[in-house]
Amino acid sequence: MRLHFLHKAGLLSLFVLLAFAAPAPPKKIKLYLIGDSTIAQKVKQTFPETGWGMPLPTFFDSTVVVDNRAVNGRSTRTFLAENRWQPVVEALQPDDYVFIQFGHNDESEAHPDRYTSPADYRKNLVKFVSETRAKKANPVLITPVTRRKFDKEGRIMETHVAYSAATMEVAKTLKVPLIDLDRMSRELLQQFGVENSKLLFLQLEPGDHPNYPFGRNDNTHFSELGARKMAQLVVNDIKAQKLPLAERMAKPLPKNAVPPAATGKDAQPTTP
Repeated sequence: MRLHFLHKAGLLSLFVLLAFAAPAPPKKIKLYLIGDSTIAQKVKQTFPETGWGMPLPTFFDSTVVVDNRAVNGRSTRTFLAENRWQPVVEALQPDDYVFIQFGHNDESEAHPDRYTSPADYRKNLVKFVSETRAKKANPVLITPVTRRKFDKEGRIMETHVAYSAATMEVAKTLKVPLIDLDRMSRELLQQFGVENSKLLFLQLEPGDHPNYPFGRNDNTHFSELGARKMAQLVVNDIKAQKLPLAERMAKPLPKNAVPPAATGKDAQPTTP
């Protein structure tokens, strides 16, 4: 009788423990980035040029795997024509995300090999969105990040008017989350001002870096700082819109925590 009672008590305790056990962690998902050179991974030969997709993984916890498929020089048309989209579609799993930012090369009429009319650009965005949703994944449209261009009075100028408008139109029509990076990045550059905004771009004097011995005056591609600032804008808008991805952000270290790399007897808490 006593053994029977102990057995029942043990089972009851197990049920109680299971009932109050921590919930299972969310499953891992992939966040695909498709777009152009402003997002893309860079090779060491072009450092310090940095796409804003490169620092993006640091903002998420371990349940989000960022898969950056963006490629330099691609428009929506060439990304499709080169069969860069189909492998993403085939790999998509339910609850994955696809961040879609094009426009820089679509609007480049001087380069007919990549130019895409606004009408075709819309059609291509619709294709990306509809095929993502068909796989029960989540599309997010992003307006093209701004170029650094100020007028004589020091006011930032719009550089993607037609293509940002087309992106917003598709987002509204198809009820797709929209990150208006064009507007947010222009506001950021205005805050930095004409001179300080150079810090965000690939602006180098001769001799500053061995990859660019003659210097560089690039108002499209980002420095490490610029890429991180653009990624922060994207992340902040994910939080502001309360997209489900916001629940998968990396947790900040406690104020006095020792960073993981600082181990051993000489490690000291960081100063508040």
